[in-house]
Amino acid sequence: MNLLTHSLYMAQRHLRNLSRQPWWIAISLVQPIVWLVLYGQLFKRVVELPGFNATSYISFVTPGVVIMSALFGGGWNGMGVIMDMNAGVMDRLLVSPINRAAIIIGRIISMSVASLVQSVILIGLGFFFGARFAGGLPGIIVLFLCAILLGAPFAALSNALALAVRRHESVIGASNFILMPLLFLSPVFMARNVMPDWIRFVSQFNPVNWSIEAARAALSAHTDWGFVLLRIAGLLVFAVFSGWLATGAFRTYQRSA
Repeated sequence: MNLLTHSLYMAQRHLRNLSRQPWWIAISLVQPIVWLVLYGQLFKRVVELPGFNATSYISFVTPGVVIMSALFGGGWNGMGVIMDMNAGVMDRLLVSPINRAAIIIGRIISMSVASLVQSVILIGLGFFFGARFAGGLPGIIVLFLCAILLGAPFAALSNALALAVRRHESVIGASNFILMPLLFLSPVFMARNVMPDWIRFVSQFNPVNWSIEAARAALSAHTDWGFVLLRIAGLLVFAVFSGWLATGAFRTYQRSA
C-alpha cells in the first residue's frame, strides 16, 4: 500500500511541476502536431499505392502520431532524473522514508497521464482534419492503452539510462540513437505491406510495431481481438523487462550515492 501511495505522491509532484511550465507543454505538442498536419497533407495520396489498404491517410497516420508521441515522451523521461540529481533532490529523496521504487514509478505514472492528455488532443485534431475510425470509442481506448504500454517501458529504460550515465548529453544521444530507428522500423507513417522486406522482418521484433498494429486493428471495422491481445501481451512483457532493468539501475545508483 505504501508503494502505491508514495508513487501517487511522486506522480502528483511531477505533474504539479509540469503544470507550472505551460510553455513546455505547448512546445511538447508542437512536434507531433507538425507530424500530423504536414505528413497528413504531404502524403495523403500514398493510400493510392497498391497494397496500402487504407482509404484515408489522415485516418491511417493519426494513431501513428499518438504512438510516436508516447514513444518520445517515454524516451525523454530520464532527463528529469538527471535534473533531480543535479539539484540534490534525489539525495534528499534517498534519505526520506519514501519507498524507493516509488521514485521511478511516480515518474512513469506522471508521464502516462501527460501522454494520455496529449493523445486526447491529437485524436481531437485528427478528427478535425477528417480522421474517422470504424472501431469507435473502444478502439480509441485501446489506442490510448497501447500508447501508455509503449511509453511506460521506454520511460523506465530512459530512467535506467539516466541513473547509469548521469549526464544530459549521454541520455540525449542514446535516446536519439534508439528511438529514431525504432520509429522508422515500424508502420507509423507507412503501411507495412509497402515496406522493404528487411524492414518488415525487423519490425516483427519492434515494440513500436506491436503497439501501432494493435491500435490500428482495434480501430478497424472488423477487429481481430486475438491479434490485438497478443501484441498487448508482448508490450506487457516488455514493460516488465524494462521495469526490472530500471530497478537494477536504481539499486546500483543507491550503492554509489
